[in-house]
Amino acid sequence: MASMHDLVRNNQRNTWILIIVFLVLLTALGLAIGAAIGRGDWTSGLIGAGVAGTVAFFMVLFGFLGGDRAILGMSGARQIEHKDNPRLFNVVEEMSIAAGIPMPKVYLIDDSAPNAFATGRDPEHASVAITTGLLDKLNRDELQGVMAHEMSHVKNYDIKFAMLMAILVGTVALLSDVFLRSLWYGRRGRRRSSGKGGGLAQLIILLAAILLAIIAPILAKIIQLAVSRQREYLADASAAELTRLPEGLASALAKINADREPLEVANRATQHLYIVNPIMKLKGKKGLSMWDTHPPIEERIQRLLAMK
Repeated sequence: MASMHDLVRNNQRNTWILIIVFLVLLTALGLAIGAAIGRGDWTSGLIGAGVAGTVAFFMVLFGFLGGDRAILGMSGARQIEHKDNPRLFNVVEEMSIAAGIPMPKVYLIDDSAPNAFATGRDPEHASVAITTGLLDKLNRDELQGVMAHEMSHVKNYDIKFAMLMAILVGTVALLSDVFLRSLWYGRRGRRRSSGKGGGLAQLIILLAAILLAIIAPILAKIIQLAVSRQREYLADASAAELTRLPEGLASALAKINADREPLEVANRATQHLYIVNPIMKLKGKKGLSMWDTHPPIEERIQRLLAMK
């Protein structure tokens, strides 16, 4: 069985492999779209690939430099200091020391639904955000388990993966949507010029581009969600090692999942960040589908309790 160190190392390696896969997918999408718009002209395809690569570069750059601030702002989080909540700060500090990482910035979300997430590009630029509901409804052992889980995401560099994947998946979807809309609004122009040669080759390129534009966002999302689920299992296991009390996190997960209050600030862009998906839990669905951002809570709890 692989050690925790090996799992973390594989985790970081797979992050970069996935980023490369997404960049290749974006370039292929740009190439196909450019060739389709240029009616089979591969010079147009190369221009499209260049545009797609440039867009991806600047989106990733934005993610590194300001993605965490955008996420925190979108979530209505406000930064607090030790004097504002000593109990929370003490727990975060204990878990950051146990994980061997710098103390992250601490943010509070004024929402009665219990939940939390971590964000940032690396352990030196990390933040944790906790709802007031989580502080009110969990005891210290449970809060410690949740913070250990988030510190594990920081230590394992999952926070960087979550930001970059969200940005790259969003870019794939954006390019696909722009292309499909351009086809819709540009129908008349294409009809007027339909007599200017092109024939079967142009039609094949156009159909291939349309198919890729439809499939690419779906494939990108499925890959992102499947890998995200594995990272949740790893963060749970790492948290149990940090606290030496796996039942604390197991109890916290059960409480968060059972709470029916909606997290008002959550949306589909940020749902994958939280320790328990705040949108899916309200649907009361059991089991796992390919669209789930997290593994089933029951299975996560069982794995934790098996570590006692």
